This record gives sequence, C-alpha cells and structure tokens, in this order.
Amino acid sequence: MKAFYAEEQKRHDPKAFLSSGAAKPNPEMPERVERLLAGATSAGCTVERPRNHGLGPVAAVHTPEYLDFLEHIFERWQRIEGASAEVIPNIHPIARSGSYPASAVGQAGYHMADTACPISGETWQSALWSAWSAVEAAEAVISGTPAAYALCRPPGHHAFADVAGGFCFINNSAVAAQVLRKQAARVAILDVDLHHGNGTQGIFYARPDVLTVSLHADPVRFYPFFWGHADERGEGPGLGYNFNLPLPRKSADATFLEALVVAFQRIRAFSPDALVVALGLDAFEGDPFGGLSVTTPGFSRIGEAIAKLGLPTVIVQEGGYLCDELGDNLTAFLTGFGGKER
Repeated sequence: MKAFYAEEQKRHDPKAFLSSGAAKPNPEMPERVERLLAGATSAGCTVERPRNHGLGPVAAVHTPEYLDFLEHIFERWQRIEGASAEVIPNIHPIARSGSYPASAVGQAGYHMADTACPISGETWQSALWSAWSAVEAAEAVISGTPAAYALCRPPGHHAFADVAGGFCFINNSAVAAQVLRKQAARVAILDVDLHHGNGTQGIFYARPDVLTVSLHADPVRFYPFFWGHADERGEGPGLGYNFNLPLPRKSADATFLEALVVAFQRIRAFSPDALVVALGLDAFEGDPFGGLSVTTPGFSRIGEAIAKLGLPTVIVQEGGYLCDELGDNLTAFLTGFGGKER
C-alpha cells in the first residue's frame, strides 16, 4: 500500500493542554510520527512525500477567514505584551453570530473550540503538509490505487470549517473526501477514532453527497461532549446522511465489531463510490485516553472487515497516542486491510 508523509509534519510541537482544568503535557507530540512510520513500514507500505497542493483542496472545506487566521495568528499573538508562547484562547463566544472580533485574542476564541489545539510558529506549515498527505493519498486512489494511507499529523477530525479543536487544525479526512468527489458522486467517511469526529460531521452535516458515520465512546461523559449523539442525523438536504454509533466506555473488540456491522449496513445503503477511513488508534485498550478497549488483534479484524466493503479507500490517520503498541496497532490494521498485498 502507498503511504504519504512529509517531514514538516513533525515540526508542530505543542507543549501543554488543559484537561479537567489542569495543565498537562500535550499528548499530540512529534514522536507519534516515528511510531506510526514504523508501523506503516512493518505493514509493507511504501512511504512517499506528498507534493505541495496549495490552498485549493484545503479551502474547499475551510473558510478563507479561518485559513487566514491559522496562517497569521501566531505572528500577531507575539505582539501582545505578556502573551503565552503558544496561541491558547481564554474567551469564547456564547453564540457565533455575524459579529467578528478584530483582536487576536478575540479571534483565537472565535476560531479555537478548546485549549487542546495550541498554535505555535510551526503549526500552519505542519497542518498544511498533513492535509497535503491526505490530498496525495486521495489523488492516488483517484488514479486507480485500491487503497492508500495518509500519515496525517497533526490530525484533523475535530476541525470544523472555521474552528480548530482537539489537537486538530485542518480536517484531513474532509479534505480527502472532497478531493475524491472530483471523481466519485458519493463518498462515505467512516470514523473509527475513540472520539467522535465532530468537525467532520459539522462540515458535511447539511450535504447529501458525503455520508458521515462515526463509532466512538459515548460523548455523554467523554470528549467532545456536545456532539456525537445518536439523534444527530444531519439537517436540510443532509438529513439522514449522518450516523453516529456511540459505544459504552471500555467497549472491547466484540462490541466494536458488532457496531461496525451496523455501520456497514448504512454505508451500503448509501452506495458510495469511494470511502475515507478516519483511523483513530486511540480506541486501543492501552491508549493514554483509556476510553475503549480494542486490542491489537482487534484492529486487524477491523481492517479486514472494512476491506470487505470493496471500495476505493483513503485511510487517514487521526488519533492514537504514545504507548508501546501504537505502531503495532497500525501494522495490525493495515495488514488486516490487506496492506502487504496492496
């Protein structure tokens, strides 16, 4: 299987985030890349560098206002006397109406959902190259490759059209789906991350051409809290094109695979021409976030099950944090999907 990654993606190196009100080391660290690269290589992937695809594919799913913010906010932030080393919001609007603040502090609150997505001087370029890895994988599938893996770091599925959040800045899975739409009339996104892909849901919530399906820990007591519930079905033309399968905390392989069967039923009913898998490895039983209990062999079975859909597939890396088995879990998924043969 072809895999895509650019070294610039390691430069984003966030130092901290707030969890339950306490400052803790940020788990979305560059070392994740080394573990994932090793896992992809062990699965037989050939890792290639993506091309610079410009802003076009990113602007297809994100607002120009937001992209301008991401590109320039760090430089602006540094002009504030006594500002933090990284851009971290301290105020958020209760409602996002037509008004738009002029200050860097106000815009940070407007465009950043939480304190888990600090922006440094390297974030913009790292996020772009991450997105371009997803673009390159999608272009490879359009060109006839049955499946391709995008090692996207920083991840993307918590990023809305104009809001960063949860370690995410550019929504790589949404970017890949939109690229696939150049050839595919209908695209399905299957998100198997521990956390609900709220940004992906938000981007496509009113669209009938992209079906969004997510399996994740029940958000009633888990991030992202406000999205990912079973009654969120889409709106307007997109009503019925969003499908959430929240799982009880600590659900293991059997429960996850049973939910996949339900997800596949909805995907087949949509009859997509291509598939994006938002691959979170943080559903693992030993992941630091500890929300679900999927095993390493379980990831192989998940990959094998998804491959049986028989669709041209872009696999986009989302979560999965530092533990001894991180690379092994990626190897298991890609090998189960058919990585050594594809």
